[in-house]
Amino acid sequence: MTTLDNRPNTALLVVDVQNAVVEGSHERDAVITNIGGLVDKARQERVPVVWVQHSDEGLVQGSDEWRIVDELSPHDAEPLVGKSYGDSFEDTDLEKVLAERGVGRLVVVGAETDACIRSTLHGALVRGYDATLVGDAHTTVDKTEWGAPSPDQVIAHTNLYWRYQNAPGRKGGTVTTEDVDFAG
Repeated sequence: MTTLDNRPNTALLVVDVQNAVVEGSHERDAVITNIGGLVDKARQERVPVVWVQHSDEGLVQGSDEWRIVDELSPHDAEPLVGKSYGDSFEDTDLEKVLAERGVGRLVVVGAETDACIRSTLHGALVRGYDATLVGDAHTTVDKTEWGAPSPDQVIAHTNLYWRYQNAPGRKGGTVTTEDVDFAG
């Protein structure tokens, strides 16, 4: 349903699954296992896997904290998009990478739910993409000391509200890992 012309393909977008970003996050190991399974499934189905990696003054490019977790390994042929804002499209070459692959639909996984995941989902929808969130393949750390709900509530709320997101000619949606269908 994407509003992007000649973009029939789907990509798996893996956002910020980096050592420092997911350290201490809610159900970290289970989420990374789910992401790993989806990466394997996408590769088997010849679906593009696009990796996004955040850097800023607190997450220095090239540092151990910045690296993608050891459990996941991008293949050399898979694009790696560097970013420094929450929205993975903002001031990056993500749009170019997706256009080159004819992608109009994204399946989104990663971290952090209440920051880069939400920003990227909204960024995708307003740019014309369909964007499906995998509800058991994203996570966040505990930010209750700053007034946020607990991580499980943040994740549950994001899964709930994204399930019903849409815009003219575009749709959101939330599915579980086992229900991901890269064909549409």
